[in-house]
Formats: sequence, C-alpha cells, structure tokens
Amino acid sequence: MPHTIVTDVCEGVADCVEACPVACIHPADTKNAKGTDYFWIDFETCIDCGICLQVCPVKGAIVPEEKPDLQRLPV
Repeated sequence: MPHTIVTDVCEGVADCVEACPVACIHPADTKNAKGTDYFWIDFETCIDCGICLQVCPVKGAIVPEEKPDLQRLPV
C-alpha cells in the first residue's frame, strides 16, 4: 500500500525526494495551508519501501498508508 504525504503538515524539506528509489515524490506547484512548499506521492508508482518515512524530519508529514483525503494532488 502506498504511503501518503500529509499536505498541510509537509514543510517542503525534500529529504524524501532524494531518498525515494522509484522517484514517486513530486513537488506541488502551490503552497499548503501553512504557506510552505509541499510534495506529493504518486500512489501508482510508490512501492511502499518506507524510506520516505525514515528520512523525513517532520513528524506526521508522511503516513504509512494510502490516504488520498490527506494529500492534495496537482490539479
């Protein structure tokens, strides 16, 4: 099951982007509710390896399950 980046918790640190072995994490073209950049995970590409969870310094920014309601995707 894919992981989810919680849009309004993400602070745009991007450690997850470089660590992802399948390049499924992408930058959004807008800001989140905190006014920071954020990233999103492509559920179709995610292999559920958990590396993003391990490297993200922002507590609660990534959850180990597919939760589309928590992650805003590009329009």
